[in-house]
Amino acid sequence: MWKDYSKSYIKNNPASSISIMAAALAATMFLSLLCSIAYNFWVYEVERITLEEGGWQGRIVGHALDADDLSAVCQFANVEKAVINEELSGRDETVVDIYFHNARNIYRDMPLISELLGLEENAIQYHSLLLSRYFIHDPEDDTPPMLLAMYLAIVTIVAVSLILIIRGSFELSMNARIHQFGIFSSIGATPKQIRTCLLQEAAVLSIVPMIVGSLLGILISYGVMGAVNIFASGVSKRHEAVFHYSPSIFGSTILVSFLTVFFSAWIPAVKLSRMTPLEAIRNTGGLLLKKRKHSRILSLLFGIKGELAGNALKARKKHLRISSLSLLLSFLGFSIMLVFTTLSDISTRYTYFERYQDAWDIMITLKDTEISDFALTDELQDISGIRDAAVYQKAQAMTFLPEGLQSDELISLGGLGPVAGTPEADGQFQVPVPVVVLDDASFLNFCSQIGMTPGLDGAIVLNRIWDSVNSNFRYKKYVPFVRENNRTTILCKNGKSVEIPVLAYSQEAPALREEYKNYALVHFIPLSMWNKTLGEVCEAESDSYIRIFSDTDASLDGLDSLEKEALRLVREYETESENRVRERLSNDNLIYGMKVIFGAFCVLLATIGIANVFSNTLGFLRQRKREFARYMSVGLTPGEMRKIFCLEAFAIAGKPLLITLPLTVLFVQFAVSASYLDPIVFWAEAPVLPVVIFAAAIVLFVALAYYIGGKRLLQCDLNETLRNDTLV
Repeated sequence: MWKDYSKSYIKNNPASSISIMAAALAATMFLSLLCSIAYNFWVYEVERITLEEGGWQGRIVGHALDADDLSAVCQFANVEKAVINEELSGRDETVVDIYFHNARNIYRDMPLISELLGLEENAIQYHSLLLSRYFIHDPEDDTPPMLLAMYLAIVTIVAVSLILIIRGSFELSMNARIHQFGIFSSIGATPKQIRTCLLQEAAVLSIVPMIVGSLLGILISYGVMGAVNIFASGVSKRHEAVFHYSPSIFGSTILVSFLTVFFSAWIPAVKLSRMTPLEAIRNTGGLLLKKRKHSRILSLLFGIKGELAGNALKARKKHLRISSLSLLLSFLGFSIMLVFTTLSDISTRYTYFERYQDAWDIMITLKDTEISDFALTDELQDISGIRDAAVYQKAQAMTFLPEGLQSDELISLGGLGPVAGTPEADGQFQVPVPVVVLDDASFLNFCSQIGMTPGLDGAIVLNRIWDSVNSNFRYKKYVPFVRENNRTTILCKNGKSVEIPVLAYSQEAPALREEYKNYALVHFIPLSMWNKTLGEVCEAESDSYIRIFSDTDASLDGLDSLEKEALRLVREYETESENRVRERLSNDNLIYGMKVIFGAFCVLLATIGIANVFSNTLGFLRQRKREFARYMSVGLTPGEMRKIFCLEAFAIAGKPLLITLPLTVLFVQFAVSASYLDPIVFWAEAPVLPVVIFAAAIVLFVALAYYIGGKRLLQCDLNETLRNDTLV
């Protein structure tokens, strides 16, 4: 009997069945998409760490480890292989990288390996970052990584949200048959039989949508990974993401989807089965309008029709809760996302591209290369298309600055404090000194640039310090750092010191794409002086840099061609390169990609909310027939009923918009103030049009749902509805 009844109901109520199937499809697709993207991001992160730091899991550092020690390590049952790291090993110590079959036992096995080799416990190293990505952490660590817990929490929150969404579709279908199940209960149907009937219907309607939704989620995640590769194609030091999938992920998605659908159907089924036959038979499915609650705003603006629309919305408040929340979150998320990306774009443009657009066209990094070892500076200048090329290396030193050498302007601002310099007992301040070593030709050009007699027998000091009292980091103002009557400077590092002459003090720096520390005394020195006096005192960075200017207006094709020529010349070195135009395009693509991905997520949230509106509007059709039949009986015209529908649609779509707009304005005010950006600059580029289009789309689809529902409602014989109450 129940099987035949379920088939008959599904066949004769396609709208209700389609609503349930669509909800199950959307929920499973969303879960599948979430799981697939999370899995691919996890795989990509593991690949990135392996490429950058190696795939080793444990590491032993010891003195004079030989082949016998290596063989002893490999005899451990859990050790897959052990290899000597030739790059890190030296005369005094040997570094052995160890790989395990089961890395989860690494914190037990590594101490045993160390004990076998007769080494101290501090000879053990763990690849903690890689292990954490496999959710392996030190059992003695009181603060283990929360990545797995966070992921499970996200999946749980999403699953609970989807349960509430799908529950609405099942509840609408089940509530429409309260009267019918009351009749069945009065003739002997048990609550268990009613629950079983409803759950069987849910299973029949949801199995195919769950499978299709899982496949759609996989397909969309494949497209998302492809889009990420396209948008991030110009990002340096990035390897391409390859789509991965696992049967375990598919099984997990189906299991979570099944539990989601089961609980979504179980909750209203249990509620319905617990009703007594008399309660069920007397319930005709009409909306319970609570007369004690008044819709003051709608009634004030639109009179009795506003009051009726407000009461109808309040009667369905629980069913429309998901719609309101989804539409609110989607519009709020979309607005804030656009504001954030716009601010990010403006900030990057102001602080990087526009600030340094005259400081470089092409940058080449010479990996692990001392500037003294680079012998192609003159050849670079001879390449056709290069107006100027500077080769430089950075180093770190420090100096002790007596209080009397501070400039008058700095003293008037309060002088050096604990932020800018470390106070010493004798009244001196320890000040960091970034050193920029320029090739001799570039240093001489810099001398001419600042109007001094060119020379290679001293340093040029960048004599400025950020006035943080009267300016912010966005629009920095500088004052002189030191008095310019001191003709020598003493640089110190690691207990060594050297005194060098100061050729000049300057308020401007050479054209290099460098951001100097706010409270540091930057020194520019020529390569010849570095080789003579400073090479053993200052701590030099491992890389050197080549800054190139094009001799024509920079275009993408022109800079690409020039970059290839320069790289061809320095091909014997390990290099990384970038050019200004391509870097700007890559940045634009990343921001655009961020907008597309987050925008798609917001659209998905809005779709869930709109789908819920359609489900409620069409699902409550039977109950609303009786409601509007009563209105007609007291003289309400079809035109006035259409107006009520319009007011309801306005309230549903307008409420999220009215809540979001002031919140977005507050966020804009906070973000602009926090970034010290001129509000006029932001509002000149504010994403008003996309926000308006998104809001208009929400209003349009909500209006469409009510238009379809209202049209179907007004085409029925509402007078007959008051007398008719069929089983199916």
